[in-house]
Amino acid sequence: MVRIVNYKERLSEDGDAFLVLELQGGIEFVKSQSSNNFYATARKATVTSTFDEATCKALIGAELPGNIIKQECEPYEYVIEDTGEVIELSHRYQYIPEDAPVETQEEEMSNSTIEDFVDVKEAVDEPIFEVELD
Repeated sequence: MVRIVNYKERLSEDGDAFLVLELQGGIEFVKSQSSNNFYATARKATVTSTFDEATCKALIGAELPGNIIKQECEPYEYVIEDTGEVIELSHRYQYIPEDAPVETQEEEMSNSTIEDFVDVKEAVDEPIFEVELD
Protein backbone atom coordinates (compact mmCIF):
# COMPACT_ATOMS: atom_id res chain seq x y z
CA MET A 1 0.00 0.00 0.00
CA VAL A 2 1.06 3.56 -0.65
CA ARG A 3 -0.41 6.75 0.73
CA ILE A 4 -1.11 10.08 -0.98
CA VAL A 5 0.85 12.57 1.13
CA ASN A 6 0.82 15.76 -0.96
CA TYR A 7 0.23 17.28 -4.36
CA LYS A 8 2.29 19.71 -6.42
CA GLU A 9 1.78 21.91 -9.43
CA ARG A 10 3.98 21.25 -12.47
CA LEU A 11 4.27 22.86 -15.90
CA SER A 12 4.08 20.89 -19.13
CA GLU A 13 6.49 21.58 -21.99
CA ASP A 14 3.75 23.79 -23.47
CA GLY A 15 3.63 25.84 -20.25
CA ASP A 16 0.24 24.47 -19.13
CA ALA A 17 -0.13 23.84 -15.37
CA PHE A 18 -1.22 20.44 -14.06
CA LEU A 19 -1.20 18.71 -10.67
CA VAL A 20 0.71 15.61 -9.59
CA LEU A 21 -0.04 13.48 -6.55
CA GLU A 22 2.92 12.67 -4.30
CA LEU A 23 2.83 9.06 -3.09
CA GLN A 24 4.80 7.55 -0.23
CA GLY A 25 5.44 3.88 0.47
CA GLY A 26 5.86 2.15 3.81
CA ILE A 27 8.83 2.49 6.13
CA GLU A 28 12.04 0.70 5.18
CA PHE A 29 15.53 0.61 6.63
CA VAL A 30 18.59 1.52 4.59
CA LYS A 31 22.24 1.18 5.58
CA SER A 32 24.20 4.43 5.40
CA GLN A 33 27.28 4.17 3.18
CA SER A 34 29.15 6.73 5.27
CA SER A 35 28.33 5.71 8.88
CA ASN A 36 27.31 2.06 8.33
CA ASN A 37 24.25 2.71 10.54
CA PHE A 38 20.68 2.03 9.50
CA TYR A 39 18.11 4.78 9.08
CA ALA A 40 14.38 4.74 8.43
CA THR A 41 13.08 6.14 5.16
CA ALA A 42 10.22 5.76 2.70
CA ARG A 43 10.17 5.77 -1.08
CA LYS A 44 8.30 8.60 -2.77
CA ALA A 45 6.99 8.96 -6.30
CA THR A 46 4.70 11.35 -8.14
CA VAL A 47 1.82 10.47 -10.44
CA THR A 48 0.27 12.93 -12.89
CA SER A 49 -3.43 13.62 -12.47
CA THR A 50 -6.35 15.33 -14.14
CA PHE A 51 -7.74 16.50 -10.80
CA ASP A 52 -8.34 20.07 -9.67
CA GLU A 53 -6.74 21.42 -6.49
CA ALA A 54 -9.79 20.76 -4.29
CA THR A 55 -9.84 17.09 -5.32
CA CYS A 56 -6.09 16.71 -4.72
CA LYS A 57 -6.45 18.22 -1.24
CA ALA A 58 -9.32 15.83 -0.46
CA LEU A 59 -7.23 12.82 -1.57
CA ILE A 60 -4.38 13.47 0.90
CA GLY A 61 -4.25 10.53 3.32
CA ALA A 62 -5.94 8.08 0.93
CA GLU A 63 -4.23 4.71 0.51
CA LEU A 64 -3.75 2.98 -2.83
CA PRO A 65 -2.89 -0.67 -3.46
CA GLY A 66 0.50 -1.10 -5.08
CA ASN A 67 4.19 -0.41 -4.54
CA ILE A 68 6.85 2.16 -5.29
CA ILE A 69 9.79 0.55 -7.06
CA LYS A 70 13.29 1.72 -7.92
CA GLN A 71 13.60 2.12 -11.70
CA GLU A 72 17.03 2.52 -13.36
CA CYS A 73 17.25 5.34 -15.90
CA GLU A 74 19.73 7.52 -17.76
CA PRO A 75 21.90 9.55 -15.35
CA TYR A 76 20.59 13.02 -14.49
CA GLU A 77 21.49 15.85 -12.14
CA TYR A 78 19.47 16.35 -8.96
CA VAL A 79 19.66 19.32 -6.58
CA ILE A 80 19.29 18.54 -2.86
CA GLU A 81 16.86 21.26 -1.71
CA ASP A 82 18.24 21.61 1.83
CA THR A 83 21.88 22.06 0.85
CA GLY A 84 21.84 23.11 -2.80
CA GLU A 85 24.30 20.29 -3.56
CA VAL A 86 24.06 18.89 -7.10
CA ILE A 87 24.40 15.12 -7.36
CA GLU A 88 24.07 12.66 -10.23
CA LEU A 89 21.43 9.94 -9.99
CA SER A 90 20.68 7.04 -12.31
CA HIS A 91 17.36 5.88 -10.85
CA ARG A 92 13.85 7.13 -10.21
CA TYR A 93 11.04 5.78 -8.08
CA GLN A 94 7.86 4.69 -9.86
CA TYR A 95 4.41 3.72 -8.56
CA ILE A 96 3.10 0.37 -9.82
CA PRO A 97 -0.60 -0.27 -9.06
CA GLU A 98 -1.40 -3.65 -7.51
CA ASP A 99 -3.79 -4.45 -10.36
CA ALA A 100 -1.29 -3.55 -13.12
CA PRO A 101 -0.96 -6.26 -15.77
CA VAL A 102 1.41 -9.03 -14.66
CA GLU A 103 3.75 -8.30 -17.60
CA THR A 104 4.20 -4.73 -16.33
CA GLN A 105 4.94 -5.87 -12.77
CA GLU A 106 7.42 -8.51 -13.98
CA GLU A 107 9.15 -6.01 -16.27
CA GLU A 108 9.47 -3.48 -13.47
CA MET A 109 10.70 -6.06 -10.96
CA SER A 110 13.27 -7.40 -13.43
CA ASN A 111 14.87 -3.96 -13.34
CA SER A 112 15.45 -4.33 -9.58
CA THR A 113 18.67 -5.80 -8.31
CA ILE A 114 19.42 -7.87 -5.24
CA GLU A 115 20.98 -4.77 -3.67
CA ASP A 116 17.48 -3.25 -3.58
CA PHE A 117 16.52 -5.89 -1.04
CA VAL A 118 19.71 -6.85 0.81
CA ASP A 119 20.12 -3.85 3.14
CA VAL A 120 16.90 -4.55 5.02
CA LYS A 121 17.84 -8.20 5.60
CA GLU A 122 21.32 -7.24 6.89
CA ALA A 123 19.63 -5.21 9.65
CA VAL A 124 18.20 -8.38 11.21
CA ASP A 125 20.55 -10.23 13.57
CA GLU A 126 18.19 -13.15 14.13
CA PRO A 127 16.41 -15.13 11.42
CA ILE A 128 12.95 -13.80 10.68
CA PHE A 129 11.50 -17.30 10.92
CA GLU A 130 12.75 -20.83 11.26
CA VAL A 131 11.36 -23.90 9.55
CA GLU A 132 11.58 -27.37 11.09
CA LEU A 133 11.41 -30.27 8.70
CA ASP A 134 10.17 -33.62 10.02
